[in-house]
Amino acid sequence: MSLKEYRRKRDFAKTTEPKGDGNSKGTQRRFVIQKHAASHLHYDFRLELDGTLKSWAVPKGVPYAKAQKRLALQVEDHPVSYIDFEGIIRQGQYGGGTVMVWDRGTYEALSPSPSKELDSGKLHFILSGKKLHGEWYLVRLHDPKQWLLIRAKDDMRPVSKIMDDTSALSGLTMKELAVGTNVWHSNRDSSQASPPATVKEKPAPPLPVKFIEPMKARLVASPPEGEWIYEIKLDGFRALAFKEGTQVRLLSRNEKDFGAKFPEVLDAVKRISAREAIIDGEIVALDPKGRSSFQLLQAYDLGQERPPIFFYVFDLLRLNGKDLRNEPLVVRKELLEKLLKKVPGGLRFSASLEGPPDKLLAQARRLGLEGLVAKRKDSVYEAGKRSGAWIKLKLHQEQEMVIGGYTPPQGSRQHFGSLLLGYQVKNGLHFAGKVGTGFDDALLEKLHRRLNALGISDCPFENLPEKKPSRYSQGLTPAEMKRCHWVKPSLICQVKFSEWTRDGKLRQPVFLGLREDKDASEVVRETPE
Repeated sequence: MSLKEYRRKRDFAKTTEPKGDGNSKGTQRRFVIQKHAASHLHYDFRLELDGTLKSWAVPKGVPYAKAQKRLALQVEDHPVSYIDFEGIIRQGQYGGGTVMVWDRGTYEALSPSPSKELDSGKLHFILSGKKLHGEWYLVRLHDPKQWLLIRAKDDMRPVSKIMDDTSALSGLTMKELAVGTNVWHSNRDSSQASPPATVKEKPAPPLPVKFIEPMKARLVASPPEGEWIYEIKLDGFRALAFKEGTQVRLLSRNEKDFGAKFPEVLDAVKRISAREAIIDGEIVALDPKGRSSFQLLQAYDLGQERPPIFFYVFDLLRLNGKDLRNEPLVVRKELLEKLLKKVPGGLRFSASLEGPPDKLLAQARRLGLEGLVAKRKDSVYEAGKRSGAWIKLKLHQEQEMVIGGYTPPQGSRQHFGSLLLGYQVKNGLHFAGKVGTGFDDALLEKLHRRLNALGISDCPFENLPEKKPSRYSQGLTPAEMKRCHWVKPSLICQVKFSEWTRDGKLRQPVFLGLREDKDASEVVRETPE
């Protein structure tokens, strides 16, 4: 199709919809899904291909369960500039109703010639959006305008009711959009036409204050002396929750949005009985014994398992317009505990532990916990600092690592053999060993796909090949390096291991999962003081 049919239906002297002067020549492959409350509610699914948006109306929305099918009615191609349109088409106009940018992102066609594959009546693709991820098929039926949208491979966790009614572009609900000012005027007499509305991409709802970088804990080898409180060390994603009126945001420590990934947490924060609040905590997945598990959190993120997800909160930085960061820790925690008394179960207060630290550590070890965090009772909140007022005592060796490459698979394994890991030093990325355990088949495939997109030609590690291999060395020889695949060092993973070797390598590492809440430049070797 071309844009001829799209233009035939519209008088561009009377509508603010884009005319689409000439096809886009970009090579991007983006997608958008627009929730459209016209005569009947439906979802418009659009793929950027050959300079236009190939478009289908999906009455019942995107399927989430493996092999689930939804009817998709092909409509006229739309111009690429339509990808950002959101607002109102007045009743009585063509397609009159409220339109929301429900999801957006990029897609990967699993064919070297997606245009030919689509023309033949079948397209296999992977969506990477703010809400949707994974594989789907489009399959044409006997009627050339009727297609099936089919979920492939595995189930995806359905989008929550809150996220289903939240724009991926503006953060607004359908009700809020329906009374907004972004109006598309289509097929109206020019004498009645309102001034053209400017449709612009809206930023996410503003934070009540400037983003606050979380305070950090320093790793130490033994319990300290003095007036401290202790908390269980959690193994999850550090997050800050910002609430102002009905607007809520959930951000990682490097300002990545966690709202779409953890909608149940966003929902719980929204129901806090405070006009304004900023809360610090950790998003965790719990195992059957109630312990936080980073591996389960990774499986949840991939849609493979559905463990209980909770936001354990331990600090309150702001409440109803008052900055609390200079208040003593015990005061902040007391206010936080009162705030959470009538909050739904998705939020949990991280209570202080009482008793001698040696006994607390022994009990934590018996329970299989990761360790403890100790905080000075009178400590203020030092944003972004690792001052020593907060410390962590680990019972198990874990470390964040940057992925710099991978080895080819051997035997029956597919996709890759081991990940090549490193951490930042003064001269660059320092190779620290390989990890080849902790993966299942689905994770191997998904990781390999992400790594392929980051491929580079040169080794990113500053200490490879090693000049003087020793009996303890786990380095790579020049011959082994020729078989390795190198990647841009931007992905971070969490590993557990038994110890550091004499030459600074990880001994017996096990992959736990990817970390999306840190930047690769922050990853250094943790050494207890």
